[in-house]
Amino acid sequence: MKTLLTGGTVVSMDPAVGDLVRGDVLIDDGVIVGVAERIEAPDAEPIDATDRIVLPGFVDNHRHTWQTAFRGIGADWTFAEWASAMHGTLKPHYRPEDVYAGTLLGRLEALHSGVTTMLDWYHVAQTPEHEDAAVAALRDAPGRSVFCLGAGWGSPGPVDAAVRRVRADLTGDGPVTMALGLRGVEATGTDTVARELELAAELGLRTSLHVDIASGAVAHLREHGLLRDTTTFVHGNGLSDEELRMLADAGSSLSISPDVELKMGFGSPTTGRALAAGLRPTLSVDDVPSAGGDMFSTMRTAFAVQRGLDGGLRSRDLLAFTTIDAAASCGLATRTGSLTPGKDADIILLRADDLTVFPVTDPAATIVSAGHPGLVDTVLVAGRVVKRDGVLVDVDLAALRTRLVESRNRIAAAAGIPLDGTWRPEPASK
Repeated sequence: MKTLLTGGTVVSMDPAVGDLVRGDVLIDDGVIVGVAERIEAPDAEPIDATDRIVLPGFVDNHRHTWQTAFRGIGADWTFAEWASAMHGTLKPHYRPEDVYAGTLLGRLEALHSGVTTMLDWYHVAQTPEHEDAAVAALRDAPGRSVFCLGAGWGSPGPVDAAVRRVRADLTGDGPVTMALGLRGVEATGTDTVARELELAAELGLRTSLHVDIASGAVAHLREHGLLRDTTTFVHGNGLSDEELRMLADAGSSLSISPDVELKMGFGSPTTGRALAAGLRPTLSVDDVPSAGGDMFSTMRTAFAVQRGLDGGLRSRDLLAFTTIDAAASCGLATRTGSLTPGKDADIILLRADDLTVFPVTDPAATIVSAGHPGLVDTVLVAGRVVKRDGVLVDVDLAALRTRLVESRNRIAAAAGIPLDGTWRPEPASK
């Protein structure tokens, strides 16, 4: 089946293709086969992209969707309070059906706001049924997802059996693939990190690791030969410039969550320092109890902070961080992240006639400085239209909303916490 996007303003994120003030994109069997000013394809189903900006879908390489039911509850929390609340108070009361509801709504939210690829960093580990519920939710959402299985907050035990079990179910290169969430040297020790990296290599999995504080963890990993070009380090606000260069030398990736990092007290995002060290940063949402769930606000925060610090960055840098660079961090740069012939058709169409962005003179600058989820008119994943005319396709949102609210209310009641904005958790020790 062929589809032709016609008459849009194309921002390809591929230097070889460039940008087109007026362009067409031809899709055949889910793959981009042509990008040009005009393409004749009378046998293709047309999608009118007039007054739309056509660009690759966003890639979010670090989000904890199991927390979706508690959106906004942690806007005023520090990191220690968030850890205490989500992992100490609420998580013990999560049932598999709660994980499913939060994960599904969280993934649909991301799709709704133009995130065609998302790494779901799962650390609500309790039982195999919880893991299966998360995977089932990602499969039921029509997006490209990476299930990053972590061992759970503060859990020192072995993860081999769980990782192998889930990996046996997530083979191949389908819409839902797998990664391994490392726990880090501070949590489990050097030998355990080494074993988990060996396990990931054996199973062909990329890895992701949170490094929130100035612990010298990266230098320690390098000293023991444990830095990999398949690992994405998350946050890294406390990393020294030298440690950032170590990551660049190793070919590792860095995922920055600017809204959460600033609000929770991690410190300034490392965007500019990472670039100076030769490291291409990427951006991620992290969690919606504390921040918004769209990449527009994430880009804008990272952009404004770094411009305020040193005047560096250009708007197109931010688009690269959330498309082609983030795709590379997930091992998917050959499949998504740019409008390149031969790649899967993961494409979003943004309204250029909306009064909040009209008139669009510089598309990249407009997206970064003024973009918002309300602009996302159409979303395609591997050529399949999953959002059309601003509405998700074949999704019963009313039923899902009811299910998520019931899940939230049950967990809160079981945990004995109010939902009126008055609860302030006791901080957990780091």
